[in-house]
Amino acid sequence: MSNFRRAPQPNLDPNGVAAALRATQIVDSKPVLPAELIATILDYLPIPDLLRFARTSKRIQEMVYDDTRWIQRLSNMGCWNEAEARQRFENAMKRKLEVQRAKEAEEARRTGVGLNGSVNGIAGGGPGTGTLSTTIFDAGVEQERQRKSMETPARPRASTIDQGFDALTLGSPTTASSNPSYALDVLKRVRSIRGYARQEYGKVYGALAPLYFDLIRARSHTDPALFRAYRDPEQQAQMLAQLKIFSKSDWSEGSFERENKLESMMGIFENAVLREFEHGYETGDIDGRMRRYAHVLVTLNGGAAGIDTFIQNHSLLLHKDALGNPLDCLNEASSGSISLRPSQSFFSTLSTELNDQVSIIDRVFPHSVSVIIPFLERVSEDIISEYITTLFDEAHERNIESYLKAVSGLFEQSLQFSRSIKGAKGSSEAFTAEVLRIVSRSFEPHIDLYLQEELDFFKKKSEAEVDAWGKRLSAEEASTESILMANVNRQAVKRDFLSSFKKVVMAPVNALPTMPFAVSKPTPTVFSNGDTLEPPSRSATPVPPDRSASPGPAPTTELAAKAAIMNSRLEGIRSLFSIEVALNLIHAAKSSLERVALFVQLGGQSGEEAKEQCETIFVQLLVVLGKGHIKPGFDKAVNHLSAYNPREVSEHGSKGVEPLVTFLELVNVGDLIQQMVDVFYAQEMVANKLTERDDFLSQAVKEKKRFEQMLDERVAAGLNKGIDVLMDEVEYICATTQVPTDFNPTADPNQQVFDIGPTTTAKSVVNLVSSHTDMLVGSTDKNMLDVFNQEVGLRLFTALCKHLKRQRISVDGAIKLISDTNLYHNYVTTLRNKSLTPYFSALRELSQIYLISANDAKEIATIIADSDRYYGIFRVEEVLEFAERRADWFIVRRDVERAIDLYFHSPGHSVEKVVDPEVSLVSWTMIYYTKKDGRLEQADSNQAYN
Repeated sequence: MSNFRRAPQPNLDPNGVAAALRATQIVDSKPVLPAELIATILDYLPIPDLLRFARTSKRIQEMVYDDTRWIQRLSNMGCWNEAEARQRFENAMKRKLEVQRAKEAEEARRTGVGLNGSVNGIAGGGPGTGTLSTTIFDAGVEQERQRKSMETPARPRASTIDQGFDALTLGSPTTASSNPSYALDVLKRVRSIRGYARQEYGKVYGALAPLYFDLIRARSHTDPALFRAYRDPEQQAQMLAQLKIFSKSDWSEGSFERENKLESMMGIFENAVLREFEHGYETGDIDGRMRRYAHVLVTLNGGAAGIDTFIQNHSLLLHKDALGNPLDCLNEASSGSISLRPSQSFFSTLSTELNDQVSIIDRVFPHSVSVIIPFLERVSEDIISEYITTLFDEAHERNIESYLKAVSGLFEQSLQFSRSIKGAKGSSEAFTAEVLRIVSRSFEPHIDLYLQEELDFFKKKSEAEVDAWGKRLSAEEASTESILMANVNRQAVKRDFLSSFKKVVMAPVNALPTMPFAVSKPTPTVFSNGDTLEPPSRSATPVPPDRSASPGPAPTTELAAKAAIMNSRLEGIRSLFSIEVALNLIHAAKSSLERVALFVQLGGQSGEEAKEQCETIFVQLLVVLGKGHIKPGFDKAVNHLSAYNPREVSEHGSKGVEPLVTFLELVNVGDLIQQMVDVFYAQEMVANKLTERDDFLSQAVKEKKRFEQMLDERVAAGLNKGIDVLMDEVEYICATTQVPTDFNPTADPNQQVFDIGPTTTAKSVVNLVSSHTDMLVGSTDKNMLDVFNQEVGLRLFTALCKHLKRQRISVDGAIKLISDTNLYHNYVTTLRNKSLTPYFSALRELSQIYLISANDAKEIATIIADSDRYYGIFRVEEVLEFAERRADWFIVRRDVERAIDLYFHSPGHSVEKVVDPEVSLVSWTMIYYTKKDGRLEQADSNQAYN
């Protein structure tokens, strides 16, 4: 009540009895509760009290009848669909808009004024238009009008419980006692209409509230009217399920106790139904009692109790030992292996039993519930997990390799088992994936241990393979050395050391007994599928050759024995690392990867861990193969090459330097192994999506690049040392095969035909060098091959120049020399290295100075002094050193020096002759002059020719 003051009444007696009452004023008002608090209180009022409270005032009625209050109750019961309500509201607004527009059009047609004319008249704003602007449609006005219409009661209600549900106008009774069938489906008939939520809830309340409160007041399970109104178990279950949903809208005091009472009553009913279901299960009445009461349980609360009963009492779980003994997989196999036939039989029998149960499940349970998935979960936990755990534990104790094969083999069989299970009629499309997830859960406790054991097993096996190869090489080397040194009498050698030394050193080179370079036939590689791989002869790496029975007589001197040992080591270069070892390592890695890659299908954390372990296995393969096998082999080969001395070798093959040939074969083997690794990486890692080729953060990609870099570095180091060996051999050939008469033939009057072709030495050198450069074509990177060819060419040029300065060349022998230089030039041209061509072109031009007759000293001087003729390769004093190797140099020396002096004293040149008495060589320092005022003056010293 607000402040109220009674106004003084006129014409009243101020001294009357009521004068004091008339003078009373009310100055203070009673406190008023906030609307939010009142709204909260309304939420916890029982429905009858809530509707009675709505009759107290207009404002309270508005709060009680607020549509959101009833929408909340319907939402708690799951009977309100907001999308449906929104669609209904939009459709209603569209219909009203269409009706309003039709009325406007009809009004315009009747009055003869178009709608557009009215709008134009308003827009013009001119006087006399006589047209008023009206809003065609206003959603706010329509909603307010709709709200007011809903608040107006249609008819008064006599019943207190129905007071306020004024829109509840049904043509038939709404109580369960009067019309039981109506109440069974009352929740399904609830519509989601904005503004009518109170009326929709009223229908539900009117149908279910009497049964709900009657059941709450019942003292035993026979008292509720629900079980008298509905006699069939299906209807009783349906009504109990509806009451359970209805209880979610009961927020008033005591709702918790009422909900417990309802749960207790439903539990009694469920136990009674379960007994009937179990009786049907025991008697095998699948299509009778089992089917009927399974549907009742599903209707009541989803059928979880019936599903659990069906699974727990199943004979498959009660007699699981009949499926097989897991230890048969170990007992039926030899030591160190495992037989997967018993496990295959186990999964096959289990699959058959489960598929038979699928048809029974479809006959018993409705398609709306999933029974096969819980059944499979129980089978996986109680049968599969127990079977594989027993087998894995026993295999792990007996043999690690058997354990690894057991884990991967059984997991692969479980994948096949998952795909063989048929789904029920109500199963989803992802049924197979769900079955795989369930079965895979049995393996998850074993994955961490398996992945670690797999890596450790591969690591130990690969290292053992490499160590065995190294020990075998060392044993063969030690055996060969002991055999070669067996016949050496060290005491005798010491007593006669000087004589022995002179005999060995002064004897011809081919007198030293040596070990021939025996090349064994490559052993074909046999794969697991029966295929054989015949390695190419040049790239083959046989097992370490058995050098215990060496042909030929054993050396009797220590020096000869050491020379034979060196030859034996050089011969063994080709077996420093092996394709067979690389293949064995790759096959072991492939087996491990195939086993681990199966678990990538698990996905999630386990799948990622398996994927990472695959990369780790590949990295371990490269580490063992590269650092443990190939790198030590290359290092040992380089050391052997460093110890090579061509003068200690008795036989020099026509095919080239044997140590370098074997090293180049080793390079080919390394290149072949690298190609094998690339193929393995592409097929096993990239193709199976275990790694990404472009993922620069991947450990596999990083280690692969390090492996390739290591191989390139070792090859480069070996080739560098190989070039030294090759040049030593070239110098040896030049020193031992070049006879003095090749370039300085003696005059023979009986000789009729003069050979103008290249010498045997030049042919041997070209054949030797070309045979080695050709070996690298196709097996070495192009850039490395170009660098190798360039270095060989430069070193060959240096060796030839040194060799040429040791010769005595006559005019007649110059023809042979020119033929040799042409042969060298033609060979270098085939290398297609532009930087090498000027060197051998200069060498070819240099050979012309020997062809000129001694009578043409001036021409010789001109050729010597013409620096442009040699492409800047040779200086004048260097050309002069070559000219001194003429056989007639002491005859032409004076005339040549005088001609050179005149040549350089011509305008623009000057030459100062300097004689070095120690070496008896003549050199010239060129001084440039310029012509100025008719005189020659020395130019700036910066222009001096060095």
